[in-house]
Amino acid sequence: MEQRQKEELLKMTGITKRFPGTLALNRVSFSAEKGKVHVLMGENGAGKSTLVKIIAGIYGKDEGTIEFDGGEVDFSEVRGAIGAGISMIHQELNLLPERTIAQNIYIGHEPVVKGTKGIIDTKKMVDDSRTLLKSLGLDLNPNDYVKNLSIAQQQMVEVVKALSNRIKLLIMDEPTSSLTQTEIDKLFEIVGDLKKKGIAIIYISHRMDEIRRIGDSVTVMRDGEYIGTLGKEEMDLDRIISMMVGRKIENMYVRNYRKPGKELLRTKNLTGLRFKNVNIVVREGEIVSLAGLVGAGRTEVAKAIFGYDPIISGEYEFNGLAMRHVTPMECVKKGMAFLPEDRKAEGLFLKMPIKENIVSASLRKVFPNYILSREKEQSLGDLYKEKLKIATPNVDKLVGELSGGNQQKVVIAKWLATDSKFIIFDEPTRGIDIGAKTEIYQLMDELVHSGYGILMISSELNEVIGISDRVYVLREGKVSAELDRDDLTQERIMAGAMKGDKNES
Repeated sequence: MEQRQKEELLKMTGITKRFPGTLALNRVSFSAEKGKVHVLMGENGAGKSTLVKIIAGIYGKDEGTIEFDGGEVDFSEVRGAIGAGISMIHQELNLLPERTIAQNIYIGHEPVVKGTKGIIDTKKMVDDSRTLLKSLGLDLNPNDYVKNLSIAQQQMVEVVKALSNRIKLLIMDEPTSSLTQTEIDKLFEIVGDLKKKGIAIIYISHRMDEIRRIGDSVTVMRDGEYIGTLGKEEMDLDRIISMMVGRKIENMYVRNYRKPGKELLRTKNLTGLRFKNVNIVVREGEIVSLAGLVGAGRTEVAKAIFGYDPIISGEYEFNGLAMRHVTPMECVKKGMAFLPEDRKAEGLFLKMPIKENIVSASLRKVFPNYILSREKEQSLGDLYKEKLKIATPNVDKLVGELSGGNQQKVVIAKWLATDSKFIIFDEPTRGIDIGAKTEIYQLMDELVHSGYGILMISSELNEVIGISDRVYVLREGKVSAELDRDDLTQERIMAGAMKGDKNES
């Protein structure tokens, strides 16, 4: 017991946190040991983020005690937590796009020229940033602006930013959600090195395949309360899910397969900025996936189809009509919908109510006389709240206050209100908990069963295999493999993603 006390870096006891109308945490206890990875799991809204934000000094606690590195603490601000050796990598990127990589990495603790009163040593900042980037195997120029980086690259800059501080405890909130498998492997190598140095790590993830690989223990929360902690040898998937949702989920991937209907989409040697000669087909009643590594061109293909990005050559047919120079507005009119990967930046108006978000893509349809009707808006909002089981007391609530899963349901509701019959889902369950994922899969299955066609982009192989009718694997902007449902395995998908097995001429 005494030895365990020496290894314990963080101990939280009876932590309670209230927000107006909400008990976010109810007497939660949690601890973290030096040199160990402590996985923190729970559905969205379980209290995970609130708990770690209290540790990081973003929120203050209402009740309870926190001991860190041998003494009782109560961080009133982020700077105090950072000064104590606590660093956090947020799920939602926390970077300044108009500043360079180096400026982001060292923001708040920039090196100063010796003998001066606060003049930043830019050369040292850039050189030190380059060293840190190389230590993670990142070939990035510290002088590049963050706004020009991909989401995956920005995620890795967040990691470097956290490691630029002298840390004792690192909090990682969904750090792999936008990373390639190679980047994930590198990140886990770094985590292993940090463990050897005695650094404690709190790791929040919804990806079950990561838990046993990286975790030394897993703590489960539900409805703002501590449910239990399991050691590495006890990390049984079904047991963890049962603890998270309070019930046993028999079948996570919900699909009732049906015979495909008429052809909705066919691309003909479609070529864009980052892909070439792509030929894919989607029919009514099908979920067709684009798989491959980040950067393979999957999202670019989808955005070109929806009119976001230009089509350089080739064309596609939608509902039998030839499409070439299209805009998103035209695509919406013809019955197409697009759910972007970054729902907060591209799919929602976070500071607007749920009901206003739901009608935002179908204003002309809902209000044909160009006169807004609060009654219609309310009625449509209530309809989709019930239909999609959006967890909210009412549709007047701001979308930014919802959990990730419920935000995704609002995006889906927005497009269903347009009467579209073909939906592109780009990473439909990114950052969404297990229970909400199952609900999204069930909803997608219901859509295709009623005649919709779905084109899905996903980096989660289990998801691709679990709900797809067919899969096109992309590598370096080209289709490298086409797999029917009976042929879907992780090995075949990764073989296509890494080396390709189809004529790419």
